[in-house]
Amino acid sequence: MTVYPAIDLKDGNCVRLFKGDMDAVTVFSDNPAAQAKEFEDAGCTWLHLVDLNGAFAGAPVNAAAVEAILKTVKIPVQLGGGIRDIATMERWLEAGISRLILGTLAVKNPDLVKEACRLFPGKIAVGIDAKGGMVAVEGWAEASELEVGELARKFEDAGVAAIIHTDIDRDGTLTGVNAEASSALANLVSIPVIASGGVKDIDDIKRVKAAANLEGVVTGRAIYDGRLDLKAALELAKC
Repeated sequence: MTVYPAIDLKDGNCVRLFKGDMDAVTVFSDNPAAQAKEFEDAGCTWLHLVDLNGAFAGAPVNAAAVEAILKTVKIPVQLGGGIRDIATMERWLEAGISRLILGTLAVKNPDLVKEACRLFPGKIAVGIDAKGGMVAVEGWAEASELEVGELARKFEDAGVAAIIHTDIDRDGTLTGVNAEASSALANLVSIPVIASGGVKDIDDIKRVKAAANLEGVVTGRAIYDGRLDLKAALELAKC
């Protein structure tokens, strides 16, 4: 299992939101590249980046911060937020991003996501952000009429590298990861599923690990608040 430390970028800073609300923001660092290096030095094998401004704008906004991170660390990085066309995907992959997370695009243009999977094998993940079991898009500001499992099954044979399943109602709340919902999603498809949203402590890492069918877990606020010992989480993930 992989533990993905999250660096959410807003206005060039490393932040965390509460339930995806751009007005309910806590700034944890004004140097995202230094934060990324800390995660690498702690033994992390992946980084999870989100361009929050980009998710709302529909195009990359925090490119300078992302590029600084890529120049600072050697471990692979997955990135989501504002990636809506092939040209943007190409630019990010050429810049050194290892995996692109497509969320809004997966809902609004699934055929383009499938085309991206063909063009960039192993490089495309789908972000499924759920609110009450339904998928949300445009930086979580807009609800769709798609059920989580329905969206996931659209990409079953497309070559998607992973699904990042986020429970919006738990994200940034420290109320516990919804391992059960992520595990249920993983049972519906053969695509590896990564749980995200609400991780509060080492017990949540244990719950994701116990689910057995989950590839990993994304955690942010719990690390920054000191509630989750990152090194302990990484050791547990290796077991």
